[in-house]
Amino acid sequence: MKLNAITGSTGLTLASLVGFVLAHGTYTLIEDIAGEGFYDSFNFEAIPDPTQGRVNYVNETVAKALNLTFATDETFILRADDFTVLNAKGAGRDSVRIRSNNQYTTHVTVFDMQHMPEGCGTWPAVWETNESDWPDGGEVDIVEGVNDVEPNQSTLHTSDNCTIPPFTTQLGTTLSTNCSAAFDFNEGCAVELAGNNSYGPAFNRIGGGWYAMERTNHYINVWFWARSDPFAPDDVTCGASTIDTGKWGIPAAHFPNTQCDLASHFGPNNIIINLTFCGAKAGNSTLYTAAGCPSDCETFVNDNPSAFENAYFQFSSIKVYA
Repeated sequence: MKLNAITGSTGLTLASLVGFVLAHGTYTLIEDIAGEGFYDSFNFEAIPDPTQGRVNYVNETVAKALNLTFATDETFILRADDFTVLNAKGAGRDSVRIRSNNQYTTHVTVFDMQHMPEGCGTWPAVWETNESDWPDGGEVDIVEGVNDVEPNQSTLHTSDNCTIPPFTTQLGTTLSTNCSAAFDFNEGCAVELAGNNSYGPAFNRIGGGWYAMERTNHYINVWFWARSDPFAPDDVTCGASTIDTGKWGIPAAHFPNTQCDLASHFGPNNIIINLTFCGAKAGNSTLYTAAGCPSDCETFVNDNPSAFENAYFQFSSIKVYA
């Protein structure tokens, strides 16, 4: 357990532990998204990439025609083009960005995910925000990473005057504490999860697992359980109609309201799932090179479509509780 990543001390007191134990709730299933239901619950955003990625987001008709999304009764796939060599002066690699039709405030979202995109140049994300009210409406990045660098990072991005403490009760490591999008090039307040199997190829080798995010006005929590984790809660693994987050144990990432009024920094948010390439983060030359990736990011993405054969999300379901 890493309770104070920045200072190295635990910072754990009886009061803080009691406060954490009391911070939980019971929720009821309000939306169960699986298979073809993804087409009903999400809209396809064929928009210019806000992160300047080497990507061309396509609409639902094109995505289906190119087999970039497809569904069965038990799974939904979202992927990128893996057969086209790109013209360096033309559009980016075809991919998909979807946004939920519904918005949520206090709630829990559980993602049963079997696979996430991998490969040099990839920048996949599962997150919640309100695009028309960003950053004032807040953003929670549940799953995010670049260039196969493990583990996962979960991050908040907000308007000004929102920070998290340098220590808190969580399994992950706090990397940064200022959540303001105007601070330090929008780094946000980020937590690196414990264990490499939370992201990328390592996640895929174990058959994925479950991510869950609980949002209240008092705290925002993120959990991750690997597919074979014997401590994964039964109500999560079985997709129960009611859940009790108080029985889920210490979260991977914990963002309390002790130094941030979450109620005023977060509004109704949509779920967004997208896969972009390069851009402001994956295309950062330092990060790209440090990951052991060849050439430069845009050249690699343009010239090597087969490198993205495994650049896909596979979801068994998304369940929303309130």
